[in-house]
Amino acid sequence: MKAKTIYADQTAKTTKLAVTAMLAALAAVLMFFEFPLGFIAPSFYEFDFSEVPVLVGTFSMGPVAGVVIEFIKILVKFLIKGTSTGGVGELANFVIGCAFILPAGFIYKYKKTRIGAIVGMLTGTVAMAVVGVFFNAYVLVPMYSAFMPLEEIIAMGQAIVPAISSTFTFCLYCVGPFNIVKGLIISILVFCIYKPISRLISSLNRMLTKKKVKDEPLTTDN
Repeated sequence: MKAKTIYADQTAKTTKLAVTAMLAALAAVLMFFEFPLGFIAPSFYEFDFSEVPVLVGTFSMGPVAGVVIEFIKILVKFLIKGTSTGGVGELANFVIGCAFILPAGFIYKYKKTRIGAIVGMLTGTVAMAVVGVFFNAYVLVPMYSAFMPLEEIIAMGQAIVPAISSTFTFCLYCVGPFNIVKGLIISILVFCIYKPISRLISSLNRMLTKKKVKDEPLTTDN
């Protein structure tokens, strides 16, 4: 029956929108709970767990949904809290976040197994670290130097890694390891919680689909 298919598709889309909104809202809330990893990078690089719901959404609904969740979470935080970096921090969060979730999401999309998830998250972690180094070195740190002198930024890095002597080495020795640690922590958490959450989302979709089909009058098509 085409009617059942139509109702099921409509319900699946509604469920996807609802889950996307909930995960984005949760991610936005988690962005408010930031803390520095001072043993790796200067204090203005802060760690949060907001990529956990973003990656869960990416795995359950695809890479495009993940990018949407990533964008909405930053927009929500921006509207609530504003920005203290002229949008530099928000741009960094979006670009680096997408560098992490997109490789992970695409790999898992075509290999939906535990191995696929692990390979995807490790690939995403490496991609996030590499993109983070170059994007920070040539875009973000120069932009951020409008708020903090570049010499001071490099000096803060030297206090952690004495070998730092330039913008690029600052990003290589501080930003790179910071993103690797972040990616590994997020990956471990998602690996532990994804299956129960995925089953919950699937159960919700099935429940709503059955209810929709039951409530709507059915028609047959010859």
